[in-house]
Amino acid sequence: MDTEDTPTQTPRDAAGAERPAERVVAPVIRPGRSLHWSWVWLVPLLALAVGLSLLASVWVRNGPVITINYLSAAGVEVGQTKLRYRDVVVGEVSDVRVAGDRQHVQVDVQLRREGSEYITQKDSKFWIVRPQVSLAGVSGLDTLLSGVYLSVDAPTVQPKGSPVYEFEGLGNPPEVLSGQVGTRFVLHSDSLGSLRVGSRIHYRRIEVGRVVSYEMAPGGRSVNLHVFIEAPYDRYVTPDTRFWNDSGVDMSVSPDGVQVRTSGLSAILDGGIAFAQADESTAYEGTVDSAPAAAGSAYRLFDTRDDALADPDGDPVPIELRFDQSIRGLSLGAGVDFRGISIGKVIDIDLAFDSERKRFYSRVRAQLYPMRFNKAYLELMQSAGGLGGEALLKPLIERGLRAQLRTASLLTGQQYVALDFFAGEAHKPPVIPGGSDRHEGYLVPTVQGDFDRLQGQIGNIVTKLDKLPIETIGRDLGDSLSSLNRLLRRLDSQVAPQASRALSSATTSLDRIGEVLAPDAPLLGGLRDTLSELDRAARALRLLADTLQARPDALIRGRAPDALH
Repeated sequence: MDTEDTPTQTPRDAAGAERPAERVVAPVIRPGRSLHWSWVWLVPLLALAVGLSLLASVWVRNGPVITINYLSAAGVEVGQTKLRYRDVVVGEVSDVRVAGDRQHVQVDVQLRREGSEYITQKDSKFWIVRPQVSLAGVSGLDTLLSGVYLSVDAPTVQPKGSPVYEFEGLGNPPEVLSGQVGTRFVLHSDSLGSLRVGSRIHYRRIEVGRVVSYEMAPGGRSVNLHVFIEAPYDRYVTPDTRFWNDSGVDMSVSPDGVQVRTSGLSAILDGGIAFAQADESTAYEGTVDSAPAAAGSAYRLFDTRDDALADPDGDPVPIELRFDQSIRGLSLGAGVDFRGISIGKVIDIDLAFDSERKRFYSRVRAQLYPMRFNKAYLELMQSAGGLGGEALLKPLIERGLRAQLRTASLLTGQQYVALDFFAGEAHKPPVIPGGSDRHEGYLVPTVQGDFDRLQGQIGNIVTKLDKLPIETIGRDLGDSLSSLNRLLRRLDSQVAPQASRALSSATTSLDRIGEVLAPDAPLLGGLRDTLSELDRAARALRLLADTLQARPDALIRGRAPDALH
């Protein structure tokens, strides 16, 4: 190290006397060694810098870790399976394990920090995208090359509340994604049929929505389907809109023949629903409400388009029919009509026993819809003084209203119930099998069908024929034929020769008469002369009569002389 110069002091003795100065050797001052840098230290410093930068980038890029519960994690691999949001990678699977209850699988996903606050919302939905082949089509083909991946649908609203880090995965993709504009409605149906989640909804053959979910209605007697109609088509759903099941092939057999209606191929294979406005039916008589329906409005899902666009039926009126004949060909759902107009349907068919007559009879229950009579029903109500139900049917029954089975199609043998007035039944006490004490609904008397009457008449004829002594008549007829045969033989052997001779004599006589009556025969010549004489005599008598009429005295005086001119 460098040192500073100090002043030289004169040495002194013990008494303080100065001694002669001695020569002091000056110190050798050398500069200290400087610190030299080695390039070897650059490698660990660079490695440290890279490590710190990687840690910083990971800390900056990586977000929280979320856990998704699935029933199965087939195809999901740690470090390879990605989490995508709108086809953009937003995370990666970091761990896959079986849950403690062994009922599901837990998948840990490392999210990226950017956008993680949207994914960790309460309403986020996660599902696994795999190749799927169904009747509706093929989806997820891109996973054949890249492998399966996780997809997420996050709400598009501003995040609210605390983040959520554990979710329940979906088995299938959601039908309605967040941010999709449209309206939800509810359809009530007796059964699900061929519909399922994802079934398409069409309006004028344009796909406008899908079925998003379904559930059993309270009581278990119907099904509620939740549907989503995309904008702008949701404005065509009004309070007067009618929905019907447009799935598969609709084939019906009616008196008009066999009718077949088919929808699009997708609806045939995967089910579908269609809707239209009520005024598209020519029978609609009213003003249609064209205002868009409110979200969550409920509608009835009809089986066919004809049922959907038909006039409102109103409350059904139950009736009961009792047939003392075979009802083969009559099935549940068969129509009930009045003079060709369908007014109801058969809902139940039973077999009952009449204890008094010791006979079985058929018990048929049906539902009538009086509103299908339209104005005629209102006029009938007014004429009956506002009475309805049994009080309205009683006077009609007294005037001959009866139910009769008729054949709808000779090809299929299908039958239906016809209500009509029969003049022969008016003011006649009806015969009701089993009596009229116990019945469900209004009891309407019945008459035999035309075919049954024909069968009865044929049966009566056959019965009368059975009573005839066919064998006795046959023997008598055989005897008569034998007698006739003998008579013919006798005629041939005895009468025929005599008849031949008589005919020959008659021919000879006629020839002779012809000769006498010939134009040149003497008899005719003499007859002509005689007739000429008679003619002259008649003229003379006529002249005499004229003369006597003019001059009665001519017999006495004679003929007067001729006057001279």
